This record gives sequence, C-alpha cells and structure tokens, in this order.
Amino acid sequence: MEDDLPTEFDLIVIGTGLTESIIAAAASRVGKTVLHLDTNDYYGGYWASFNLETFRKYLQSASSSVSTTVEAINNNFLQLNPLPTAIRNARESWYNFAEKGDVDGWNQERIEQEYRRFNIDLAPKLLYARGAMVDLLISSNICRYTEFRAIDRVATVWDDRIMTVPCSRSDVFTSKDVNVIEKRLLMKFLQSCASYEENSEAKEDLDSKTFLEHLQSHKLTPNLVHYVLCAIAMGNERTPCRDGVAAVKKFLMSLGHYGNSPFLFPVYGCGEIPQCFCRLCAVFGGIYCLNKAVEGIQLESFNDGLKFESVKCGKQNIASKNLVVGQGYVSRTIFTSCTPTECRNLKSCGNLARAVILTNVPFGGASQNTGAGGVAIMKLPAVNNRPDGATILQMSHFSGTCPKEIYLIHVITAAVTQNPEEDLRPYIAQILSKDYSGPSEKAGGDNEQQEENVQSENTTSTILYEAYFNIPSCLVCAENAHVSLPAGVRLVCGPYHELDYDQSIQQAKTIFHEIYPEEEFLPRAPDPEEIIIGEEEPVPEQGDSLTENNEPVDNASECRETESEAADAQEAKEDTIDRAEECTEQK
Repeated sequence: MEDDLPTEFDLIVIGTGLTESIIAAAASRVGKTVLHLDTNDYYGGYWASFNLETFRKYLQSASSSVSTTVEAINNNFLQLNPLPTAIRNARESWYNFAEKGDVDGWNQERIEQEYRRFNIDLAPKLLYARGAMVDLLISSNICRYTEFRAIDRVATVWDDRIMTVPCSRSDVFTSKDVNVIEKRLLMKFLQSCASYEENSEAKEDLDSKTFLEHLQSHKLTPNLVHYVLCAIAMGNERTPCRDGVAAVKKFLMSLGHYGNSPFLFPVYGCGEIPQCFCRLCAVFGGIYCLNKAVEGIQLESFNDGLKFESVKCGKQNIASKNLVVGQGYVSRTIFTSCTPTECRNLKSCGNLARAVILTNVPFGGASQNTGAGGVAIMKLPAVNNRPDGATILQMSHFSGTCPKEIYLIHVITAAVTQNPEEDLRPYIAQILSKDYSGPSEKAGGDNEQQEENVQSENTTSTILYEAYFNIPSCLVCAENAHVSLPAGVRLVCGPYHELDYDQSIQQAKTIFHEIYPEEEFLPRAPDPEEIIIGEEEPVPEQGDSLTENNEPVDNASECRETESEAADAQEAKEDTIDRAEECTEQK
C-alpha cells in the first residue's frame, strides 16, 4: 500500500497505544475520517502483549538497538524516530536447569515449546469494577470486544508473611488474621470512607494531613493501617488524605459488582484493550496501516510559528488538519524554534522499572491461591527510602496468559536508577526465591487432600525465567516541562504509574474535546443487529401503512372493515349463548 491511501483525512493518528486508540475510536465514531498509522507490526506500542517467543525477541532487539533522536526541524520537515517504542536496560536469564535439573517437570525447552500459551503485557493493569475504564467500555458498548475475569485475591506482606487482605464484610468477619476488636474498627473506618462526601466537616479535615496520619487518628492497629494504606487504598506514606479516602471509597464501591472482588482483568492480557478501541474505529471507517514507514511530518509557516500540514508516508503526503502522535515518535528538543501555539503541562508518564517472572509455585503457596479467576494482586510498601512501593500481579492459566502449572508474575515500580533489577530486587526478595525446595502442591484437586498437605506443601516459588527492563518516560514528560507544539499537533503519553487507566482516559478526553469541542466523546456504538446495511426501507406517512408489496392502503377503510368483522363476531357469540340458555331451560 504505497500510493492507494486517500490524500486527506479529518484526523491522522500515529501510534496504536491506548490513548491514541481511544482518540481514534472517538473521532471515527462521530463520523470523522481517521487514518491510524504505526511503524510497528503489532498493536499497542508500550501497551502491547506478546507471546513468550515474541517477547524475548523484543527484549533482544531493544538491547541491541540504538535510538536516534531528531534535534531540529529542517526545511519545515520533522523526521520521526524509527524506533519509537523501544524499551531500555533489558536483560533476561533462566534458572540453571542444566546443573540443578527440572523443576516440577519444567525446563527451558518445555517452556519455550509452550510459547504460544503466554500473553505477556508490557504495561499490565487492573480495572476497578466501577472505574473509568469499565464505565467507558460499557457506555460506548466496546465491552463486547473482549472478556474479563474478576481477580481472586488481594494480598500483602505483613510481619514477613504473605497474607490475604480482608476486603468485603464477609472477608473481614471470616479472617483469622484480624481479631474481633480489629474487625469492628476496620468496618467502622471503611463505612466512614464510604460516606465521607456527605460530611462537610470531615471533608475539610482531610486537607490538613496525610492518609497515614488519618488512619492513625482512628486508632487502627498497625496491621490494619498496613492493610488499608497499601492493599485497599493502594497508597504510600506520602499519599494525601483526600486521595487515600477517595481510593478506599472507589475500592469499596467496586466490591461485589462483578463477584467478591473490586478488580477485573482482561482475558489474554491488557494488550486486548487498545485493540478494542481500534476495532471500533475500523468498524466506523477508520483505516489502519501497521508496519508502515512514516518518514516524518511536514509543517508550514503560520502566524509567526508553525502548523501541521501533512504526513509523509511512503511516496505520499497525506494531509489533515489535526495530528495525534504517540509516545516516542518525536523529541522534546525539536520545538525549541517554534512560537508557543499550544502548551500543556503533562503529568509524568512511564519511567517504570519492570520485571516479568515465571515461577512454579504461586506466592504464599497453592493453598492460598485456590480461586479460578486466575489473577492476584499484591501491593508492597516502599523500601530503602524509595519514592513508591511496588505492584505485583500474579497470573495463572485461568487468565489466558500462561500455561497450566506455570505462574506469570509482573512487578512494577517507579524507576530510581538505570538498573531495573536493582530497583525491583528488594520487592521480589520478599516473595520469591531462586532456590528449588522440592515437589510442590498445585492449586485445585480434592479440598480435603489440600488441607492435609497445607503443612507440607512447598510455599517457596522458584524463579524459572526472569526478564527486567525499563519503560521510559515520553520525551515530553522527561523534563516535566511546558512544551510548545505546532498548531494542529498533539502529543500523548504512554503508560502512567497507576493501577487503572484513569489518567490515560482523561488525557484522551481532553485532546478529543480540544479537536472537536462540539462532539460527544465516544457515544454508544450500536449492536450488530441494530445496524441496517444498504438503503433503509421507506417510512410510511401518517395515515398510511404498507402492504406486503409496499403499496399504500387507506387506514380508515381498513379500520372500518375490522370494526365490521368484530361486530359480526360479537353477534354470533351472543346467539350461541342464547341458544345454550334455551337448551338449559328445556332440560
């Protein structure tokens, strides 16, 4: 497809990350012509999911590639980065199977043979059942493009033990790790968070302290403070009180909406979500070109500055009034010569330290991981004076992201150094080990047999494979500064360090309304049976109806005939009744 694309679109989007895909879907849904380009041969950018073989190739290509940064605009032409979504500081390693032997029947060769059963996310996230992403998927009717599972377990580490956090009322009163007094304190505090917006005095009190101070003021015990701060509010010691209370309320509002869990996870990985929006865009006429060489952006002089004119794609120059560019395609320094026409102070995205780990035993042992949702989450507090803690997501085969009897673990934290393994080691050491402790009991099977094996089961997870890498900040966010953009050009960010997708959705809404202020953002898409293909049937005028041959008839005449038939039927009925009464009297 070198010269067969239309030469003009209402909107051109470069990059198929989540934010770009939402904007493209929203524009296409309201009738705009959209061209969606990506230099990669896969959807998602930094939001993508890969099978194991492709993931390892991605790591190797990232470690061997050298990213080129364009420093200036030449003749009003901006050349784009040919490697926009390259990760940094990538490395991988395997368990020493050659010397130590197989682990529960698994070795490197067998794992590699099962590569198609893996779906490894670059930026894994969960969805609050009452969060912004679930609301958007439902209101736009995009939810029909994928499936979700409720997660099984919210866990944390307390007193050097992996423990399940009681979340719902039933969990609180059945938990053996919380005594009776603590249960009452916890329920009272959770109820106060759920209704805090109704108390104006309580709302004013939230602004003067951190959430940790607020928890301590309610005289919660240290373990309850840890549960609420880390595992329910998903916060840290620096979390503002208002944010922490709002997070607890969001957690509670999501509980029980889709089962006894506040979170959902997309089956086959989070890389499905950007593709859902791309499907909607394509349904309404959006054109997609993956693995497409996009050489650069042509600009033109405008009001003592520059504005976007067209995109050079192969031998074509494709024009549009508006351009949305994903993370990594342009450099922060290219706009130094531009007059400020559009400025936006963006919150920092990316800058993530990531680990992808395969283990033989779930954290805490099989007896603590008996659910069939396939996903568990653990939030660990910050260590070694680091600015934030780590989020750990564990997947089993029920999630559609790994084969049976293998557990896929994602670890995410904010990068502090250029060595992701160094940033993540303090967290991983709390739950995993590279030492093999012998045969393990697997989740599932007879419950009585499991109870007998609880004391003897192996609860130490052996790391069979591990990979570390950094997802960088977008070049706009690298300095967290104002950026001057040519008119018509808008840059979007990559994955934020958040559990859900709230910031990405908000950025997509903001940019969409900047481009199309009068349009509705992602109105509901019709179901397939609601779509009429071809010309619509003529609608009869008032007073007329259509026969089988689509010939108009007189409704008044039809009504008169119907009334006459009804009267005849009523007379026949009355005659029948009279004859029956006469027969009865004669008898």
